[in-house]
Amino acid sequence: MKKSICSFAFLLLILPRAFSQNTVAPAAAGFDMPRAAIPHGNIDTISYNSSTVGNTRKALIYTPPGFSRQKKYPVLYLLHGIGGDEKEWLNGGTPQVILDNLYADKKIEPMIVVMPNGRAMKDDRATGNIMAPDKVQAFATFEKDLVKDLIPYIQKNYPVYTDRDHRAIAGLSMGGGQSLNFGLGNLDKFAWIGGFSSAPNTKTPEELVPDPAVARQQIKLLWISCGASDGLITFSKRTHDYLQKNNVPHIYYIEPGVHDFKVWKNGLYMFSQLIFKPVDTTSFSKYEVAGAPAATNVRNAGYPQILPDHRVIFRVKAPEARQVQVDLGRKYDMKKNSEGVWTVTTDSISEGFHYYSLIVDGLAIADPASETFYGMGRMASGIEIPLTGNNYYALRDVPHGDIRIRKYFSKITGSWRQLYIYTPPGYDANTSVKYPVLYILHGGGEDETGWATQGKTDLIMDNLIASKKAEPMLIVMPDANVGGAAFDEAVLKKFESELKEVIIPLVEKNFHADTTATKRALAGLSMGGIHTLYTGIKNTNMFSYLGVFSSGWIQPRQGSIAAAQYDYMMANAAAINNNLKALWIAMGGKEDIAYHNCQLMLKKLDELKAKYTYSEYPGGHTWPVWRNNLFNFAQQLFK
Repeated sequence: MKKSICSFAFLLLILPRAFSQNTVAPAAAGFDMPRAAIPHGNIDTISYNSSTVGNTRKALIYTPPGFSRQKKYPVLYLLHGIGGDEKEWLNGGTPQVILDNLYADKKIEPMIVVMPNGRAMKDDRATGNIMAPDKVQAFATFEKDLVKDLIPYIQKNYPVYTDRDHRAIAGLSMGGGQSLNFGLGNLDKFAWIGGFSSAPNTKTPEELVPDPAVARQQIKLLWISCGASDGLITFSKRTHDYLQKNNVPHIYYIEPGVHDFKVWKNGLYMFSQLIFKPVDTTSFSKYEVAGAPAATNVRNAGYPQILPDHRVIFRVKAPEARQVQVDLGRKYDMKKNSEGVWTVTTDSISEGFHYYSLIVDGLAIADPASETFYGMGRMASGIEIPLTGNNYYALRDVPHGDIRIRKYFSKITGSWRQLYIYTPPGYDANTSVKYPVLYILHGGGEDETGWATQGKTDLIMDNLIASKKAEPMLIVMPDANVGGAAFDEAVLKKFESELKEVIIPLVEKNFHADTTATKRALAGLSMGGIHTLYTGIKNTNMFSYLGVFSSGWIQPRQGSIAAAQYDYMMANAAAINNNLKALWIAMGGKEDIAYHNCQLMLKKLDELKAKYTYSEYPGGHTWPVWRNNLFNFAQQLFK
């Protein structure tokens, strides 16, 4: 399913690079190289008394070419990162060179730039353990030092404007987090705010901008930039997502790069050209956002890359190939350049996990740049499209459970097999607790790894349990492949025996499992949904909850499995309705390949007066849908 784009402003984010007179282009070659035949500003060291720290502190100050004490200047406070001090920008970013060149080209307003030490403590050097708690705390303490000590010193000793409209703050990494924290936390003092590759010290968006209406009114420019391959990009992205959702104008500029001065110097170059000038907020959305490597890429692989609108850029080097395609449900023809590199950009891809393959001269293979997963009956590449908004399967700072692997010999199949099992947080410590159990089944062409990897079961449950939306439970993920055609009755019956005679006794003997029917649930997707219907409906004395995802019996024919099932349900309607606390049926919308069969089944269930709950989540027959199904179904269980 293609992801819809909700606003025209966001659509502009993905247009090709085209900078109007109201936008600023990225730095060209030579922007940070000294020019001899132009006026130059000066860099000096200043000392000021800090009542916050209780000693004299140092900062660097840049005064522009032609500086005169007979006129007034706006001020930019430019902050360093966690491993630097007041000289980090000077040594790594040569801001005086960048600004001198911009003045010579008449691209920026004359301004004073103050580069302080953002580590507000008596021993403020970047020595020893820079991550020590007292040093990290000192970066937060600097807010008071900045507002109460440094700004008053600058206003007393330099010819500067003292109102918020003439004061800006920006910084890199830790200093980027400080800039967002201090700038947005003191809108009475700063009208221009910039965060370059902001670090984990950045407050949550809700803390930064608790009142979007006030922010819209007071902020003249809010700039957020980062390298697309920077591991800290999530902190910039979450802020951008929140601001966009709440219609707070800002520039979100993502460029190719990592966590280094190449990105930060370009941030200063662009940000400095926009401040202390009239601002056209309608131009903000025109700034390019580069693609970021997918989280499912193997280490150090730059492609595939995901664009903000969820289009994907694929690239593969195959100089001898005659034709290369990407098969992502739809096939995309790739184009080869003179170096033998094939590339293509897809349409917008829906959020979550998707299988894909490269087709090289007709042969489907896994992309060597991507992690592989067992799906489609073979190992295939997979790509994870980030989920915006409330990411319920994000890795969060909450107690985490474990996914364990249990090998066992099956008397039903006569072979060694294995299952995966999720144990909730605190499982090993709480040995006296008996946990309810959800048995959850994969789809056709998959195996026991599906729910554990593609399904993100552990993260979904960790977050639900931490927020008290779901009961702590065991989740058993067995291999439902027992040989033969998936929908043959003999196969369905064989897995029923495997589950009842081998898997459940194994789990209840070896894990802290509650053995009562009211504390046992069965669910599955697609083929696993058929197993759930076949085994679950026949054994409601064993399972009190059934979840059927993207599945359904076909139109019953005389003598078919479905017809036999419906006959059984009719004969045992009272017991089934009495035993089942929930029969939860979900589909991935009309584009789900099982949608038609499911609707026929629902009509039949209505005729039989069977109690069920039906839900739809758009996305088709895909893992994004099934993750959401688990997220919602788990909240219904064992209450």
